[in-house]
Amino acid sequence: MQALRQQCLSQTELATAQLGTIRTKLLKLGAQVRISVRRVLIAISRSCPFQTVFATAYSPLQALANTS
Repeated sequence: MQALRQQCLSQTELATAQLGTIRTKLLKLGAQVRISVRRVLIAISRSCPFQTVFATAYSPLQALANTS
């Protein structure tokens, strides 16, 4: 969670948020997950207030996943 905040959320409004706030706003999110052979698709509601924050954090998350 600390790495998520420092590396992925540094350019967002959640850059200085507490870990409980990040968990509540980004990780406890109602979404539809579809798993296919080649990818995992996550569909978030268009009315999600933190959709832009999630999208901003997504590409650094991919970079972290590819390094490990």
